[in-house]
Amino acid sequence: MSKPTVVLVHGAFADASSWSGVIDRLQAQGIPVIAPANPLRGISFDSEYTASVFDQIDGPVLAVGHSYGGAVITNAATNAKNVLGLVYVAAFAPEEGEMLGPVEDGSKDSVLNSALVPRQYPTANGGTANEFYIDPPKAREAFAGDLSDQQAGLIAAIQRPISELAFSEPSGPPAWKERPSWAVVATGDKAAGTDVVRSMAERAGATITEIDGSHVIMVSQPQAVTDVILQALEAVAPVAVGA
Repeated sequence: MSKPTVVLVHGAFADASSWSGVIDRLQAQGIPVIAPANPLRGISFDSEYTASVFDQIDGPVLAVGHSYGGAVITNAATNAKNVLGLVYVAAFAPEEGEMLGPVEDGSKDSVLNSALVPRQYPTANGGTANEFYIDPPKAREAFAGDLSDQQAGLIAAIQRPISELAFSEPSGPPAWKERPSWAVVATGDKAAGTDVVRSMAERAGATITEIDGSHVIMVSQPQAVTDVILQALEAVAPVAVGA
């Protein structure tokens, strides 16, 4: 068996560069890794796009999602025969029919909703739809509490908005019911909410690792996150990883 390719799917308000520290560490060990751009246009569209990424990889895949990216891999991997396992990094792992908006409304740990700013973007039919940004002055508190002011300011400046559909579209059949999963729970997560992330990981039967840090735990502690990914690789393809 060839070594699995690790596919790192970023979340809302982010881009693939948020995985840079993890990518460096995986590549140093000779592990194939790609971090595609998540369109951030809604559960169904983003999941179909990510499923097409999986489908075009020659060989097995370990799917890793951060935040909203967890909801994307939950849907995208359901029918992807080459996806061996799932890793959730401060990420959502929704059940079928679940919508992220109501889930977030029920979190006691998340302050993200109070930091969001609505905007509009043009649609293909000539209309407009809603999307959200994080209010830049609130980025550190709501999103990146364990980063420096400079790092949080950079995240706020380069953030990518996410469509309202990401929060209002119901999720489909979850891949975690058919695949083994692992989860990194950041104990200071004020974006997705530590309580939400932990409860979803427990429901999915994931192997859970708790790390003291913010929602962007893969930025602040890339080695700890990489270690969990390596554990998952060793479990799903021990011969390939050890080769």
